[in-house]
Amino acid sequence: MRGASRASLAEASQQLSAAATSAAAARTLGDELFAVMTLLDAEPAVRRALTDGSRPADARTGLARDLLGGRVGDATVDLAAGLAAGQWSRPGDLPDAVEQLAVLAIAAAAERGRHLDDLEDQLFRFGRVVAGTPELRTVLSSPDVPAEYKEGLLGSLLEGKVTPDARRLIGEAAVHPRGRSLDATLAEYARLAAQWRERLIAVVRVAIALSAAQLERLAAALAAEYGHEIHLNVLIDPNVVGGISVRIGDEFIDGSVAS
Repeated sequence: MRGASRASLAEASQQLSAAATSAAAARTLGDELFAVMTLLDAEPAVRRALTDGSRPADARTGLARDLLGGRVGDATVDLAAGLAAGQWSRPGDLPDAVEQLAVLAIAAAAERGRHLDDLEDQLFRFGRVVAGTPELRTVLSSPDVPAEYKEGLLGSLLEGKVTPDARRLIGEAAVHPRGRSLDATLAEYARLAAQWRERLIAVVRVAIALSAAQLERLAAALAAEYGHEIHLNVLIDPNVVGGISVRIGDEFIDGSVAS
């Protein structure tokens, strides 16, 4: 997103933080925001009307309230009206912003329920499973496969293995791919979940499992370097041979014996 859209999203994120007063409230916000995203994706004329900077802000917020009033809760209506009052670099940024807010709301619910770590780990690990299974990736990423079939497949794969919030986000990513592969969407959702707590995600590759003390020292060293708490996603990779490699965003730290 460009500057104006980023600023509007940042302001809406603050509004979301105030509205997510409990796990239940945050979860409802997430579900309703995903519904708003689906509406905006399907209605280009609505996107343009809500992001048209030549129209008065009051007209845009009034349109948002007219469209959503009675269909979603007051907190979601207020959040959508706040988004409509913002400035957007292009109409397509609005549904993208609503999607990000929906994920952050589910992350807030997970945090209130004390399983945000589980949410991040499960999104990451299922994303790795999908990336390594081309047939599964194709089926779950395809917009031509019925939503009911995807939900049934995910139910059989994930029943009892992930938290309800992780299951919700995985299902959303599969049913509404929005032009992305499932593993790419899950990686983005994991990044947003970490962002909720202002943490960075480090993908760590090692030849053998690290001890709890080693993980703690590594996380502390990376946090000191980056100025944020670091969440470690650790992968056992025999190709590393020895040592360790760490990827954080676009940065790669290679201390493996293999290289």
